[in-house]
Parts: sequence; C-alpha cells; structure tokens
Amino acid sequence: MKAIDRKWLWIGSLLLLAVLLVLPFLVKNYRVFQFNLVLVYAVAILGLNILTGFNGQISLGHGAFYAFGAYTAAIMMDKMGVPYWATLPAAFVLCFIFGFLVGFPALRLAGHYLALATFALALAVPQLLKYKKIEGFTGGVQGIVLTKPEPPFAFRFLDQPFSADRWLYFFTLAVSALMFLLVWNLLRGRVGRALIAVRDHPIAATAMGINLPVFKSMTFGVSAGVTGLAGALGAIVVAFVSPDSFTVNLSIFLLVGVVVGGLASIPGAIFGGIFIQFVPNIADEISKSAPAAIYGLVLIGFMYLLPMGVMGGIYKLWFRLRAKAAG
Repeated sequence: MKAIDRKWLWIGSLLLLAVLLVLPFLVKNYRVFQFNLVLVYAVAILGLNILTGFNGQISLGHGAFYAFGAYTAAIMMDKMGVPYWATLPAAFVLCFIFGFLVGFPALRLAGHYLALATFALALAVPQLLKYKKIEGFTGGVQGIVLTKPEPPFAFRFLDQPFSADRWLYFFTLAVSALMFLLVWNLLRGRVGRALIAVRDHPIAATAMGINLPVFKSMTFGVSAGVTGLAGALGAIVVAFVSPDSFTVNLSIFLLVGVVVGGLASIPGAIFGGIFIQFVPNIADEISKSAPAAIYGLVLIGFMYLLPMGVMGGIYKLWFRLRAKAAG
C-alpha cells in the first residue's frame, strides 16, 4: 500500500509541475501577475505560520515586516542599483534582525497582549515610512516606482511571448519552492518538535532543556525574515512600493491566510495565498457597494465548513478514504 501511495505521489507531483510550468502561457499577463502575488502571499503566510502555527505566538504585525522587506528591495534597486535577485537575501537578513529585536522584548508578552503589541507595530510602520527626514530614501507618500526586470531571453510558447510578468512567475515560483523546502526541512526535525513543545507545554519544554527566550526570539526572527523576503518579492513583482500599500489590513489578511490554509500546515500557506488574493476580487465583482460584507460572509462560511482550514479538511478526507480502503 505504501509503495502504491508513493507511486501516485510521484505521478501527482510530476503532473503538478507540468501544469505550473505551462500555466503562465495559458492565461493573459494580468492573470499571471495575480498568480505571482499568490506565490508572494504564500511565502509571507508561511513565515507567519512558523510563528503562530508552530510556536503559538499570535502576531498582528507581520505586515510591518513585509513592508520592511519591500522597502529594502526597492531602495537597493532604485538608489544603489543592486540587481533584483540580490535584494532577497538582504531583505531576509535585515528582517531577521528586525524581527529578533522586536521578539526579544516581546518575550514577556503572550496571547492577546502580544497580538496588541504587534498590532501597534503594524500601525506605526506605514506612518514612519512617510517621515520627512527619510523620504529621500523611502519616497515619502509618493513611494518608489521600480522597473520590472526583463527576461534573460525571448521566445514564444503557445503563441504567447515570454514577457516580464511570465519571467517573474518562474523566478517567484523557484524562490517560493526553495523557501517551502527550507522551512519544511527546518520544521520536520528537532527544531520543529521544540517549537511545538514550546507552544503546547512551555513549562515541560523548559524542564526538557529547551531555552525558551532563545527559541522564541529566533522563531520571531526567522518568521520575520521569511515574510520580509516575501515583501521583497512583492516589491519586484508589483514594481511599486508606498506606505499606503502596507496598512494594518495587510497584517490581518496574512493572519486570515494562515487560518484558512490551516495552522501549523506548510502546504496550507498556498491555499491561504489563493484565498487572500482572489476572494476579495470575487467579493468586489459580486457587490460593488459592500464587498467587505461579501468577503466576511465567505470567510464565515469557509470557517464553518472547514474549521481546521483547507489542509485540515484534506487530511480528514484522506484519512477517511484510507480507512475505507483498508476496511
């Protein structure tokens, strides 16, 4: 049975890879742009899920780390002439340091107190980006306009040109796959078990020799670094950053993506990215006068049908099918 499952897993993976490689040539540029944002949001949600899903620290301020990563990439590209791909590791490192510095004093906070502290961070960062003394770097309220990177070579496939958005799709897909692989390797071993132990039984984790301050601060840093890298990717894809693009709503949407995809689920981040990218657009198409009401109703219905998120529902269905097959 295991050999058969492994065989179908490989077949499914190869089919999925083929679909992902052909997909950008089957749709128009705007749809490709939306797919790019799905991948960007999936990486950002992955970063938040490390902190909230696996370590139990609730954050309503990850939009601030996303903004910090986006502005890091934009300033390096616009002011320093750094290649777009080289801004990603820089955004990760700077956001890791920023997150570690934020997480260390937040060790005394937990639950809704930590959520409120990070919420204050999400409120403060957009205003700081408008500060006049640094608008020479940030562009102030006008933001920074970037140029999308051109593809390294040109060709046509299925009568579609290899445009900048299609090149960015493959670039974003490769970076996203790398980040998911790295996070999966990080969380499947001792580090992941330690994070879950700290989340579920902090006193028992301390008795087992786990250093809570170090683990919590490092988790905050890694989570912020991954989300900041997603922000840098988002700046490259959108080719524009401004303070009004990173309001507190972004932090809330990222948390919604974590819950919709499934807490402590790595693949769930993909479903969360799809939800926060497409559902608001669908709600706007259904009702121009009250899109937020439609979005809220969809979210309530979704949580009623899948209280454990998309991946929770998939796992539940999979176990039922395997139980029927075994019986």
